[in-house]
Parts: sequence; structure tokens; C-alpha cells
Amino acid sequence: MLDKEIEKVILNAQRNEITEHFIYERLARSIKDPQNREVLKRISDDELRHYSFWREYTRKDVKPDNLKVWKYFLISKIFGITFGIKLMEKDEEKAQAIYEEISEFVPDAKAIVEDEDEHESRLTNLIDEEKLRYVGSMVLGLNDALVELTGALAGYTFALQDARIVAMIGLITGVAASLSMATSEYLSTKSEGGNKNPFKASLYTGVAYILAVLFLIAPYLILTNVYACLSLTIVNAIIVIFLFTFYVSVAKGLPFRRRFLEMTVISLGIAGLTFTIGFFVRTFLNVEID
Repeated sequence: MLDKEIEKVILNAQRNEITEHFIYERLARSIKDPQNREVLKRISDDELRHYSFWREYTRKDVKPDNLKVWKYFLISKIFGITFGIKLMEKDEEKAQAIYEEISEFVPDAKAIVEDEDEHESRLTNLIDEEKLRYVGSMVLGLNDALVELTGALAGYTFALQDARIVAMIGLITGVAASLSMATSEYLSTKSEGGNKNPFKASLYTGVAYILAVLFLIAPYLILTNVYACLSLTIVNAIIVIFLFTFYVSVAKGLPFRRRFLEMTVISLGIAGLTFTIGFFVRTFLNVEID
């Protein structure tokens, strides 16, 4: 007979397993790639086996958390299967700690922990996803847009003192730079060879750059106070850095904090430098715009 507290913990573990079984099963049914589908199906079967294992102790049926099923299914479809599953695996780290505690009462629980660890490495090694193959191109586009355009907008802000003019010049600069970056990425990818499509690599770079440009200049299209616009642009830049760094850190298993701080310091440093340059340009050239 199980202790009430232990039974409660095991029922929670049981619910996690059946929930993840349905997540993996739904993802497997939704994708066309046979290799990825087979990997997800095998993991789905493992989760069902884990559920059955816990049921032998509780003798109770548990329903899945349907909200969690839909949550991770939608995240995986929007941001990529690898990102969705890696995000879910982070939740499983808590489950593994629970299994370690339960193993004192249920020795076979350690086998479940080993299976959970194997899941992540299996996913990392076997799932082949286009979004991750081209994530380097997206990083290139976003990094350049954040550093170059944030800096350029800071310089234009002080030099021109007019939100609409800054928006116009910033948009022209951004579009021209995005085309240049996309072309450079195309030529670079083509010369390197490998399994990346040069056109797709350039498309990912250019689209990432353009989206960042539109987000950064948005305040200048809405507000009239140039310094308020610049402040919001800097906030927008930090938001973009945070979101994309989080995405890459989860999908690629890289450290988040160091990369986020590094990119933020670089972007804000360049913005501060070009703002200062704009001040000197306006002062020494005695430029006034009515």
C-alpha cells in the first residue's frame, strides 16, 4: 500500500507521462518527414510505457493535461519541433528530480530517469529541422540589424531631430542593408558548399533583418518626440535580443545569460557611440532641419 504523499507524487508523474505521450503522438502525426515522424513515434511509445509503469503502482487511470498538450503542440508548430520539445524537456528536469526521490520507495524509477535522459540526446541527434539548419543565417541578420540600425537610428535622432525623417532614412538604410546582407549570405553559403540551400540562407537572413528593422523604426512612425522614439527603439532592441537569445539557447542548448548580456552591451554601446557621433556632426557642421 502506497503512502498517500508518495501516491500523490506518482499520480502527478503518471499524468506528466500520458500528457507527453499525446504531445509526441500529435506531433508525429502532424509532420511529413518520415525520419522525424519515426523518432517522435518511438518517444511517444516510451512515454506510454512509462505511464503504464506508474499505473502498476497506483492502479488508477489518469487523464492528460489537454491544455499542456495544445500548448506544446502549438509552440512546436510555430517555433519548430526542436524548440518545443527542448522547452518541454526543461520541465522534465523537475520530473527527473522527483523520480530520484521516488526511487527510494520505487527502485525501478531510476530506469525511468535514464529513459528521460536518453530522450533528449536522441532528439538532438536524430531530428533534422530546417529552422535549426538556418538559425545561423537568422542570427546573422538579426545581429547586424540590431547593431547597425540601432546605432544608425541613435545617430540620426540627434543629427536630424525629426521623427518622420529619421523613420524614412532608417527604413531606406534598413532595406538597403537587408538586401546587402542577404546577397552576402547567398554568396557565402554557395561558396562554402554543405547541405544548406544558398537561396534559403539568404532569405532567412534578409527576412530576419527586415523584421528587426520594422520593429526598431516603429516608434518613429507612431510618436513625434525623437528622444521618446529612441528610448522605445532601445527597449525594442532589448526585447528582440531577449526573445531570440532565448530561442537559440533553448533550441541549441546554449547558455542564455552570457549571450544575452553580450549582445545587449554591444548593441547599446554602438547606439551610444553613434548618438555621440550624431551630436558632433550636428554641432560641427551646424546642420539645422526645420
